Formats: sequence, C-alpha cells, structure tokens
Amino acid sequence: MALSIDTYRSVSGFKELEDEWNGLLHRSSADTVFLTLEFQRVWWRYLGEGELLIVTVRDDGELTGIAPLFATANSEGKRVLAIVGCVEVADYLDLIAAKGREEEVCAALANYLASPHVPAWDVLDLCNVHQDSPTLAVLPSLAESHGWTASIAKEDVCPVAQLPGSWDEYLQALNKKHRHELRRKLRRAEAEADLGWYIVGPSHDLGDEVESFLDLMAASAPDKEAFLTPQMRSFFRQLAHVMYDAGWLQLAFLEVAGQKAAAYLNFVYDNRVLVYNSGLDWQSFPHLSTGIILAAYCIQYAIAHGCEAVDFMQGDERYKYQLGGQDVEVRRLTIRK
Repeated sequence: MALSIDTYRSVSGFKELEDEWNGLLHRSSADTVFLTLEFQRVWWRYLGEGELLIVTVRDDGELTGIAPLFATANSEGKRVLAIVGCVEVADYLDLIAAKGREEEVCAALANYLASPHVPAWDVLDLCNVHQDSPTLAVLPSLAESHGWTASIAKEDVCPVAQLPGSWDEYLQALNKKHRHELRRKLRRAEAEADLGWYIVGPSHDLGDEVESFLDLMAASAPDKEAFLTPQMRSFFRQLAHVMYDAGWLQLAFLEVAGQKAAAYLNFVYDNRVLVYNSGLDWQSFPHLSTGIILAAYCIQYAIAHGCEAVDFMQGDERYKYQLGGQDVEVRRLTIRK
C-alpha cells in the first residue's frame, strides 16, 4: 500500500497530532527536544510567520513521517519552505521519520513537493540538520531526480562533551591545561566566596526564577540584551513553563553571598544535558569565573545522575572546549527548483 500524505495548515494540527507526534519522534533518528510537539508549538506561537504547513506521512494509518514546515518569503523575494524553528533558537532540526523508513518518507515528501497540492515554492530550506542525519544522505538525490538542485553547507558546530561515570574520570579526560585551569578556578572561587547553587524545582516560583534568568541573560552582553526583545522574552517565558511541565527544564543558578551571579537554562532530554542559554553578572563578580563554576557544578550533577553527555550546542565559544567539548556539525540542506 502506498504511503499517504496529509497536511495541516493551522495550529490545530499540533492539537490533532499531539497523541502521535512525540511517539514518532522517539522512534526516529532525529529525536531532539527542538522537534518535540511542545517546542514546535511554542516556537510557532511566538516566532512563527507565514503559512504553517505540517506535512504528515502515514503507512496504512500509522504515522511514519512529519515535515513541520512553514511557507514564507526571503529577502530576495523567493518563496521558501522552512522547518518550524528555523533558524533562531532551535539548535537541531530535521524531518521526522521512523528509523529505517527515511528514504520512503523523503520520497513521499519529494513527490508531494512536486505536486499541485503544495503552496508554490522556490526553495526548501532545511537548517540545523545534524551531520549524521539520514535526511542529508537521501533527500538530495531524490530532489535531483525531480530536476531540482541540492546543496549542503556547514552551518555551525555544536561542541559535545561525553560524560564518564565519575567526576575524577571526567577531569582526567580533559587535557592537562584545561584540567589544571578548571581545578584552579573552582578552588579559588570556593575559597574566596560564599557560593551556593540550585536547580529550580517545586519549592521555587518558576515565573520569578525565569525573570531572574532573563535579567542575567540581558546583563551578559549588549548583543544578548538586544536579542531579548519583548517578543523573545515572551517566548522564553512560555517555553520555560512548557519544558518544566514536560520534565525537561533544568534552570540552574549560582549565588555569591546570596546574590544571583550566573545562570544556565538547560534541557535534560534523552539522557543528555543541552546547554540552551546562559546569563552572567560579570560586572559584580569579574574575577570569580562564575559561569565556568556553575557549568562545572551542572556537569558534576549530570555525571552523578548518569547522563551520557553535555551538549553545549551551537557556537564555538572557548569555554565549551575548556570543558571537554568536541565538535559536531550542523548543516543546511537547500533545495532549489
């Protein structure tokens, strides 16, 4: 029986698929928090533009693939189909297909894109695709069979630190210079300051803690302050609540003498810690390396709880490599008619 295609052109599609979406995601090679129904729905609500187009692929009624797309126009006036989440604030994206069915799902999607049932488009823009994604292996040749052109480019790096079974093993895995530097910063901060840290939980007011995080994030750097527009602040507020309710939020703070000095908004998903964003009051405590200290505490906590990796996600900031990050690439697949 041939695979069937259905499309959802409004936010009601998220509601209609909520009993199946994450189940398929967990059966796919693209299982990331950024492709969960929860993240996708919040992103679209606050940051989406253009026309929503959730394309689903079914095999005898069973959900086998999802392409969460939206149609918009780029600066050149080209009609673009992009993945929901592309490009800001979603570090990994992809088509969602059951493992072993990727080629069939991509073929069904390509046939759909060649049909008169899809909105007119000039470019299919798949951003932030993991270097090992089957989509990168199978979709370009399918596109070319339709007479389209496909190109793949490196978009960014995501340094990832694999975690061993103990903190001592983790330190030994760092190179000598970075190990010595981390130990020195921890000793100095713990000797010179009254440090405390915590992860937001049921005893805290999540709304207040998120506002504290956003204030620290804005204080970190002028570009972060500019990034946090009212729209983006609303996105972060809602996302934090949705991720907390799903059990995936790790909002951590470091305090110096009771004053919040650093914060990380992480996701804990699929036994990995995803370092999503950070805040730092560097003016109050310029010599204490509070960001590194809190990152170290979060890594210790992750090891103690059996997490397999810390993913620092997009960006090649120096601290990520000091803490053991090894580059994984995300790539951009562009298909043009």
